[in-house]
Amino acid sequence: MSPGTVANVRRRFSAGGLDAALREKPRPGAKPLLDGKAEAIVIATACSPVPEGRATWTARMLANRLVELQVVEGVSEDTILRVLKKATSSRGGRGRGACPRA
Repeated sequence: MSPGTVANVRRRFSAGGLDAALREKPRPGAKPLLDGKAEAIVIATACSPVPEGRATWTARMLANRLVELQVVEGVSEDTILRVLKKATSSRGGRGRGACPRA
């Protein structure tokens, strides 16, 4: 534990009592755009057969597919890539990922 942490806890205790010292206030930030169900849809779509004339799914294609399925009103390609990275997906590569090839 660092001296700064001790000082912060002591300051919270003196300002609000024991409960304030032991529990932090909620931190600011935006809610995630995709919940667990939406992330599962992204991964399932990435593992599904690719559209005619394509070799692999692209992040843009996956984002557009989520909008078509009315999962979200809009989503960026970066968000899709973050979901796939979190699932360790290789999107068609040879390594193991969210949808490994046999």
